[in-house]
Amino acid sequence: MAHPAPRSRNARVAPPVVDLAQARDARRVRELQARCRAVDEVNRKSLARLFQSGLVYTRQGARLGRDLLLAQQHILRVSDLLARIAELPDGSEDGEAAALYDDAQALLVRTTELTARSGLVLARGP
Repeated sequence: MAHPAPRSRNARVAPPVVDLAQARDARRVRELQARCRAVDEVNRKSLARLFQSGLVYTRQGARLGRDLLLAQQHILRVSDLLARIAELPDGSEDGEAAALYDDAQALLVRTTELTARSGLVLARGP
């Protein structure tokens, strides 16, 4: 049985090459997904508190419930945008991904505002 040729001490193994643009994009998607999950959790808790407190049956509570449902739609839209970003081919235009990121960021900001408003109303109570 033949033995493999011994490696010389001077032979160097090339380190793996990391595409920093892809790493940044992957990190950005992970961060947006984490923010989306966090906002979704807060939103679901707010909706549950709205129904449990009975505040949903008041005019202010109904308006708040509508805002929370709109925020939930925004979260679903952000999830769809992130899925589209993940499906983009590696050689795609940066403008397309940037536009999707901007849309996702804007929706998350709007959703955060709606959810924060609900926290203020629920803190005051019926």
